[in-house]
Amino acid sequence: MAEYAKSNVKGAFYALGAMGIYATHDVVVKYLGEAGFGAFQIIFFAALLSFPLVTIILMRDTEADNLIPRHPYWMALRMACMVNTGVCAFYAFTVLELAQTYAILFASPLLITILAIPMLGEKVGIHRWLAVIVGLIGVIIVLRPGSSELSLGHFAAMFAAVTNAVVAIISRKIGAEERSVVMLMYPMLGNFAAMAIAMPFVYQPMEIEHLGMTGIIALFGLVASFLFIQAYRSGEAAIVAPMQYSQIIWATVYGYFLFGEKLDAPTVIGASIIIASGIYIVLRETRGASNTKPVSQTRLRSETVTSPRVSVLMRILKVKQGGNS
Repeated sequence: MAEYAKSNVKGAFYALGAMGIYATHDVVVKYLGEAGFGAFQIIFFAALLSFPLVTIILMRDTEADNLIPRHPYWMALRMACMVNTGVCAFYAFTVLELAQTYAILFASPLLITILAIPMLGEKVGIHRWLAVIVGLIGVIIVLRPGSSELSLGHFAAMFAAVTNAVVAIISRKIGAEERSVVMLMYPMLGNFAAMAIAMPFVYQPMEIEHLGMTGIIALFGLVASFLFIQAYRSGEAAIVAPMQYSQIIWATVYGYFLFGEKLDAPTVIGASIIIASGIYIVLRETRGASNTKPVSQTRLRSETVTSPRVSVLMRILKVKQGGNS
């Protein structure tokens, strides 16, 4: 029993470390955005600089098979949604306060719960439905329509939450049948191709330090992913998954000291409601209220070109998950 508790504590600490690195990753994105570089350009160079590290990972996949997706239409939709998630989330980070962006993106688990009904055949009871409704009320509180003007950044963050939920559900739907290397490679190539097409229209000359920052984004995304792998290797999903919400603490600290941001009451109240709803849904799933566990098993950090799906990396690296989930 003591060893079991120790493993969960270890998993929680790994996850907290991963979330701290992810938050730092997002701070660099915001800094580059405020320096005048658009989301397309940031993602393009981050993707380009990710290729060497990801190629090493892909070489670990020794399964004898081709690289043709077994579900090409689902894979195409997943790839398109991942491109959108990355662009919209990166854009939101560059124009909104960090804490407010996170609060809106945290709505993704609520949307995953809803989408799991038609796409995975999940049965959602009254408790989780109430959690979803309460969580969406929290989103409205953060956005406070009518009392403040909604910007393109707000809509981008909401759109990123929606498409990230679609990515998570599709990944759960086809992940067991698709090769891990296919799940990882196609979104990377799709992101790179889409950003390359946009580059002639958005490119701004970059100093060497700015280019280096895109390398930091690529590196931090992969390092955080590996820490998350260790977290899921050590602890249960019920313990590890809620750790993503610690990003709001990092966002508050970074926002205050680096960007002069201050939390207002609606953001604090709304974010608290969203986080409580998300944690409740995870706990309900892991206590047997779910057959497919769509939220607790999706490794809740948004999937982008710099934060690949952790479960895919675990399969390629042949890492076994710890805990009981």
